[in-house]
Amino acid sequence: MATQESSSRTKKFLLIINCIILAIGNCGGPLITRLYFLKGGERIWLSSWLETVGWPIVLIPLSFSYFNRRREFQGKMLSPIDNNNDNNNNNTKLILMTPRIFVASIGIGVLTGFDNYLYAYGVAKLPVSTSALLIASQLAFTAGFAFLLVKQKFTSYSINSIFLLTLGAVVLALHANGDRPNGESKKEYVLGFIMTLGAAALYGLILPLIELLYKKAKQGITYTLVMEIQAVYCLFSTVVCTIGMIINKDFQAMSREAKSFELGKARYYVVIIWSAILWQCFFLGAIGVIYYSSSLVSAILITVLLPVTEILGVVFYGEKFTPEKGVSLVLSIWGFISYLYGDIKSSKKKKENQSQEQEMIDKITCTP
Repeated sequence: MATQESSSRTKKFLLIINCIILAIGNCGGPLITRLYFLKGGERIWLSSWLETVGWPIVLIPLSFSYFNRRREFQGKMLSPIDNNNDNNNNNTKLILMTPRIFVASIGIGVLTGFDNYLYAYGVAKLPVSTSALLIASQLAFTAGFAFLLVKQKFTSYSINSIFLLTLGAVVLALHANGDRPNGESKKEYVLGFIMTLGAAALYGLILPLIELLYKKAKQGITYTLVMEIQAVYCLFSTVVCTIGMIINKDFQAMSREAKSFELGKARYYVVIIWSAILWQCFFLGAIGVIYYSSSLVSAILITVLLPVTEILGVVFYGEKFTPEKGVSLVLSIWGFISYLYGDIKSSKKKKENQSQEQEMIDKITCTP
């Protein structure tokens, strides 16, 4: 029992760490992407490419993990007690994922590439506070796909949370045209609105697909394997966006765009680099939360962080904070509290059931 409690505490600690990483990426990514467009950036495929091009960052913790496994293997080789060579050899492989997982990760990566484009188009045309709250609708899509693909169980609290968070996005949509940026046509604004909703729907599918991949992997899922999956799907997402950039001639346009960037040429590349780093935090945090909890929890956390992004957009970019955005913010916080309360109550009930089962086992064991 003590070991189980220690494992549970470790899992919760790592879940919190991944939630923090996700929060940094979820709030910082949209803000710096919007900064790129506000200060003269016009390349949507480039912006899409930046969302996953930072995938080599994941190779750093993967390298540490590999060398740590090697060190443990060498220690076991010196010990005559552990002779399980098959397990040791498997743990010291450079790459843990099987071809089956590799192929599935490629498919998720291709979908992510197109999702990046839809999202970047929306950020280019909409205020960050509007696009952020529109993305809240992804929770409804995630809930539906999670139910269909991974048989996600719902409680009255999670259903209430989904309803409130989705309602927040609907309230915002009712006043959508009121914050159209100056100089932008109604057609462009509406298209940006539709593209953002499309991005929400597609990402609502991607999150449960990742969870389904974990369940159908047919091998032990470790956090190292999770990072490998992220590296692969971000790589192929980058490939999709790179093809888009080549067709659109974005690579040739970068030097010209840097010269005309309002913040200066040097800061143009600073924005580019930080964009790649912050978005990689988002993807790493998202799959980490799925690993330590579920795709629905990841979607709920992403959604509840959107009002924070909204407020930051108002603070840094002077965007309008309309009454509708205020209502959406309240509904989002309410939805998060509802889910959090339900999760605490569910965890308490689960512990009580485990305690009762353990007592029954002890009684049976003690019975002569």
